[in-house]
Amino acid sequence: MTQPRGSAAKSAAVSAALSGAVDLSALKARADAARQQPAAAAPQPPPSGGAPADSAAVIEVSEATFQADVVERSMNQLVVVDLWAEWCGPCKQLSPVLERLAAESNGAWVLAKVDVDANPRIAQLFGVQSIPTIVAIGGGQPVDAFSGALPEPEIRKWLGSLLDALRDKLPGIRAAEEGAEPVEEPEDPRFTEAEEAFERGDYAAAEAAYERILDVEPANELAKAALVQVRFAARAEQADASAVERAAANPDDLDAQIAAADFELAEQLVEESFARLVEVVRRTAGDDRNRVRTHLVELFELFDPSDERVLKARRNLASALY
Repeated sequence: MTQPRGSAAKSAAVSAALSGAVDLSALKARADAARQQPAAAAPQPPPSGGAPADSAAVIEVSEATFQADVVERSMNQLVVVDLWAEWCGPCKQLSPVLERLAAESNGAWVLAKVDVDANPRIAQLFGVQSIPTIVAIGGGQPVDAFSGALPEPEIRKWLGSLLDALRDKLPGIRAAEEGAEPVEEPEDPRFTEAEEAFERGDYAAAEAAYERILDVEPANELAKAALVQVRFAARAEQADASAVERAAANPDDLDAQIAAADFELAEQLVEESFARLVEVVRRTAGDDRNRVRTHLVELFELFDPSDERVLKARRNLASALY
């Protein structure tokens, strides 16, 4: 299966994981409104046929609800994102199959349907080239994906392999398989404070909140990963295309090169961003080299360590250093 291009850069522990292309600051208004419809109201047909989109197994997701309904939910339960459109013929073949399989899973995984016409920034986030595109999210990370309307046996096999791989990491899978309600971990108010600050765009407050956690728990991996994400989000917000022009005009200006790399990464030009900093490492020495190397390693931490682009850049970095 192919990994979604460009998505891992904004994945991970907190809402910064997927914030570069999608505004995650709003509440779960649309999905919550659908679930709270009066029982007597006539059910609305789903956009592409099959199970109702507001059932427990199938939810509609928008840019505003993506953080809560996909990222946060995936910390406990496998979330399969179905990127579709009303005009897409193969989508209408695939979506009902996914909806039925989600209902059969008893809560081991949930299908999150995203209309790419109504939510283009989510499609951009995943680097979608064609639809239907299906992306599996677990633990806040994209873990696998495919495009096109696969036969049902292949989809069942794909889902089974994902559930096997994630069963010990996502408690909701085993709980669903054992017929129990998924057990949600109690919220840590320290993380809640940091996440709320991030969602309202107060990156300084979010950074300070995570730093306070690390002052007490220096080995807290979630806080460390989140801090890297927040710092990048703050830099990315300030970056613009002129950074690349400044870097081209001043190849020895480290600030310009770093700013250009941040801008490229925010624009999902991942390989270009990594290659830029590897080349700067190659032609510098001493404190300058160490500064750029440290920045590049921090950018790696925005991604899944197994991402092929990270692995390639790490090899190139080692070659540049030694």
